Amino acid sequence: MHAMQYRITLPADYDMKIIRHRVESKGPLLDDFPGLGLKAYGIRERGVDGSPVNQYAPFYLWADPEAMNRFLWGPGFQGIVRDFGRPSVETWQGLAFEPGPAQDAVPRTATRHATAVRAGADPSGGGPAGAVEGALEEVWRTARADGVHSTALVIDPRGWELLHFTLWEDAAPPDAPGDRYQVLHLSTPDLARLPRGRQW
Repeated sequence: MHAMQYRITLPADYDMKIIRHRVESKGPLLDDFPGLGLKAYGIRERGVDGSPVNQYAPFYLWADPEAMNRFLWGPGFQGIVRDFGRPSVETWQGLAFEPGPAQDAVPRTATRHATAVRAGADPSGGGPAGAVEGALEEVWRTARADGVHSTALVIDPRGWELLHFTLWEDAAPPDAPGDRYQVLHLSTPDLARLPRGRQW
């Protein structure tokens, strides 16, 4: 499993109805894209749920890395480049994916929580493994929480960053950490192919 996200920050006075219309018209185009586990069409709106920015920030989980490449070199991503300029694309390696109790519901929100893996975080001397094990425990807890559609843990070993991404049926609980997104559409053509549980 590979994860991917690009976060396009828009002007403070940007009319987010433009993004909503874009997702309404173009979102279903990836509903049958082979190799895509899921794509959550996430937005943040300035002043909503504590967001300081307007942002279009879709998040992807790929069952096949070749599918990710097909998307990045294909017409879908070129439309993003044409309309917004070429964004920086963040990618992570998958560590765990778990469906939650609300896996059959249509998620309305998402949370994205990033944490740095500090040097020496594992007192046993085994590198980042201790930090990852602790984050995996959080994945299992989150996956059992009411209202969770699914949750994933991924890592960027270049910057040693763990990212915990969770989709929620309704609003995320007030104590859920991380940035909050509205989910306008969810494409899940190969959701069943995303490996469950620990991926290392």
